[in-house]
Amino acid sequence: MLRRFFDFQLSLTEPGKPLSKIKPLISAGDTFFYEAPINTKKGPHIRDAIDIKRWMILVVVALLPCILMAIWNTGLQSMVYSSGDFRLMNEYLGSLGSLKSYFDFALKDQRYLTILWLGLSAFIPIVIISYAVGGLCEALFAVARNHEITEGFLVSGILYALILPPTIPYWMAAIGIGVGIALSKEVFGGSGMNIVNPAMACRAFLFFAFPGRMSGNVWAGTNPTVVRESLVKMNQEAGTSTLDAYTQATRLNIFNVPPEIKKIHIDAIASNTIGDQATTYSTLQEKFVTFKTTHSDALFGSLNADQLRSFVTSPLTEGGLGLSPGYYEDAFNFASLNYGIGPLNSDWGFFLGNKLGSMGETSTLACLLGALFLIFTGIGSWRTMVAVIVGAFFTAAAFQWGSYFIGASQGAWAPAEFGFPAYKHFLLGGLAFGLVFMATDPVSSPSLNLGKWIYGIFIGLVVIVIRVINPAYPEGMMLAVLMGNVFAPLIDYYVALKFSKKRVKKRVEYAT
Repeated sequence: MLRRFFDFQLSLTEPGKPLSKIKPLISAGDTFFYEAPINTKKGPHIRDAIDIKRWMILVVVALLPCILMAIWNTGLQSMVYSSGDFRLMNEYLGSLGSLKSYFDFALKDQRYLTILWLGLSAFIPIVIISYAVGGLCEALFAVARNHEITEGFLVSGILYALILPPTIPYWMAAIGIGVGIALSKEVFGGSGMNIVNPAMACRAFLFFAFPGRMSGNVWAGTNPTVVRESLVKMNQEAGTSTLDAYTQATRLNIFNVPPEIKKIHIDAIASNTIGDQATTYSTLQEKFVTFKTTHSDALFGSLNADQLRSFVTSPLTEGGLGLSPGYYEDAFNFASLNYGIGPLNSDWGFFLGNKLGSMGETSTLACLLGALFLIFTGIGSWRTMVAVIVGAFFTAAAFQWGSYFIGASQGAWAPAEFGFPAYKHFLLGGLAFGLVFMATDPVSSPSLNLGKWIYGIFIGLVVIVIRVINPAYPEGMMLAVLMGNVFAPLIDYYVALKFSKKRVKKRVEYAT
């Protein structure tokens, strides 16, 4: 019956019939439920079960772990941060020591139902807006050009929702997808003609048009005002200090510290916990000798909060480390992140996705599962993924190891960000999600194998350089992917030129 319905509708789209002007809309519905009603008459023919629709559906399947994690983690963070109950927050923080205690917390008193409801309430409306507004935009351009509506937006629509914060206003999400699709895709001719990743371009538009809604404390709950008031209430009732206060800052925002904070500052703060594991431990001991002359009761490695603050912020002439008191809190938080101190800074927690961030980008594990599926089905380029990993890791490692040679005493006075462990970059922000689902976009990335390696390494290098050096922008993946997209045609051109010259040379040698 459905087949007959579509056949009747398609008959009305023939030239001169009532629905001829909206044929792209009618054929789009038919193609969504059935195979494209077009058989090629001339060669070449590709005998393969994979068409564009199935290709895009497989990408959506690869995104399922990220979608499920987006719903779960967004709901969990919303429940805790919006509760206004510091006891619930403490219970949550206490549950992060193991998976068993984590799930015990989530299952207690059927909290999982609240978590799922809050997660769905945050995620599903954004998905609906994304598909409705973006689909309408594509339909209008298709009708105006009398082109078929392709299935490319099936992936772009869900990717866009996954890379947004849960607090994004609905009207802003609608503007972002509409303007982004029009400017990054349709003006270039539609699907297959875009030079940059459409979903990433939509996010970039929102980031630069509404920076206050796309950065800062926008990653918990759905209403920033409610979460802010909730945190104020929790901190007041719990009597926390500025250092141990409950905060909604993401780990990536904590990573983004000013260059005035040096490696020796964070090592001094962490010394009470990590002891002689700090790389600048010997330098700290030397500095502490002078500091102890005016603080005779201080014992290095067992300093109380006041003594530690005084040691780090006192002038160098008094045996301190000379950090401005206004930067102490940032240094304290960075030290905890750098050395994994505290329940919110566990590497395993980051890997599994227990952190604040864009809804679908928090879980490295979910991204890894998606990557394996894309590689297994042959849809995602493993070369691009590996190249981004190589570029990012070795760039971060170069900063980390290079910091030992800045200044004296194992780089004690190098900026703290330079010495950040290289592997941790893959656990923060959207690096893992971007290298799996954004950098591998077949339209906006190179098509030649060597080009994919160059393109991926370039993206990995740029993302780390932006993160470490740019003080105003803690996340570099969005700009790195867009820059890689812009250079992709140029990379393909020179790679193709290289191979064509090589073939010509071989032919000349064979002929002679």
